[in-house]
Amino acid sequence: MKLLHAPTSPFVRKVMVVARETGLTERIEIVFNAASPLERDPALTALNPLGKIPALLLDDGTALYDSAVICEYLADLAGDTALFPTGPARWPALTLQALGDGLLDAAVGLRYESVMRPEPLRWPDWSQGQMAKIAGGLDVIEQAAHTGLIAPTLHHIGLITLGCALGYLDFRYADLQWRQGRPAAAAWFAAFDARPSMAATRPHERVA
Repeated sequence: MKLLHAPTSPFVRKVMVVARETGLTERIEIVFNAASPLERDPALTALNPLGKIPALLLDDGTALYDSAVICEYLADLAGDTALFPTGPARWPALTLQALGDGLLDAAVGLRYESVMRPEPLRWPDWSQGQMAKIAGGLDVIEQAAHTGLIAPTLHHIGLITLGCALGYLDFRYADLQWRQGRPAAAAWFAAFDARPSMAATRPHERVA
């Protein structure tokens, strides 16, 4: 299998965490791809017409995307039934995955706005809207940590996604100081981020 990868992508990180949790890292060849919303790379669009990473090329030539699909494929391939639960436990896990993915969509979109869009064309109201989504997501994570929906004894795709989302905020939005006023979420993340799979996949800028 080949994974189109960038070390700063939180969605790629999500896949890499699952690969480590399922013991499949040795079966995945990492192929760097500098995906950009401004330039379509034929090597990437051949696998994902949306031009987004991650994309996974299977040995039979089948291409899978996006991160949610790839993660579920890896869990199924490894026979791991904990990451994607069945029965009633499935829906909270998938809902938390959606929360984390949505928080990341807002955070990545906000970064594109502030870094890639020329300053005269930036739209402050839109940026404030994305930041409101991030704040709303963080507040739900805090509530979930208080109620036990998020807990150190639990481990599934929803928590991996939330962990990658909070890690991305630390990486790109350190000034946000998201932990302030959210002690339960901060305590949960400190414990979860210490997992070997999380520690080994922390984002970093690529060195040429």
